[in-house]
Amino acid sequence: MPRIALVTCQEVLEAEYDRDLPVLADAVRQAGADPAVVCWDDAGVEWGRFDLVLIRSTWDYSWRAAEFLAWADRCGAATALANPPEVVRWNADKRYLGDLAAAGVPVVDTRYLAPGDPADLPGDREYVVKPTSGAGARYAARYTPEDHETAVRHLERMHAEGLTAIVQPYVRSIDTAGERALQFFGGRFLHAIRKGAVLEPGTAFDDKKVPHPNLRTWEPSTAELAVAERALAAVPGAPDLLYARVDLVDGDDGAPRVMELELVEPNLFLFLHEDSVPVVAQALVKAAAR
Repeated sequence: MPRIALVTCQEVLEAEYDRDLPVLADAVRQAGADPAVVCWDDAGVEWGRFDLVLIRSTWDYSWRAAEFLAWADRCGAATALANPPEVVRWNADKRYLGDLAAAGVPVVDTRYLAPGDPADLPGDREYVVKPTSGAGARYAARYTPEDHETAVRHLERMHAEGLTAIVQPYVRSIDTAGERALQFFGGRFLHAIRKGAVLEPGTAFDDKKVPHPNLRTWEPSTAELAVAERALAAVPGAPDLLYARVDLVDGDDGAPRVMELELVEPNLFLFLHEDSVPVVAQALVKAAAR
């Protein structure tokens, strides 16, 4: 019987943040494998005893990036890690958006401000500042040109912690059309959701935010699917991705653009798509058997 590790973190496990985790574990068991829910930083886990290690809700990784990436390398050397360590390392830093843009994928316009760079912030439009390594809207905030001093303090805080900042125009279509997340599993489109705007005006960068407000199911357009597939095809090395989530928004021209490409620990929103649960479980068992 294949043994599969579903990997989370202690905070998520204790607070039961991951609604999909117990459901997925049960589905994997019913599909004929032996699942175990474990924390990535548990020193007592022998990763080599699993046939497949699936990263699920390691939602503390972005502020422990060096530790997490070292773990991914060790785990990937011991057994099959999904997604592979080289994919995790590339995708853990949002400078990958530059790689996608260079490959011709339509992405939200993005600039990067590393520690030591001047605070070159827009003076003519609303914009967003967030770290290149972040999750759940951590250290993200929305500003107007009038908020310049507050935004500079935000940058100073991130730079003091060694973080590189992303600066993007605020995509106003999010306020009306929302953000769409297209899920892929086993190389095929699985399902999609739509969520509302995460960043409210005046919310401080270090305030807690609801990362997925106003969730509902979504039927993606042909154009959305095409952009998502282009993004996945542009991942360096054309790796075998067991899972992927492509987050899209509409540009000023109304065409979809990639906001983020989630290949590390994306929420799959299985609780909104119950029919997808056995599909995912069977794909996991198949991958473990390989």
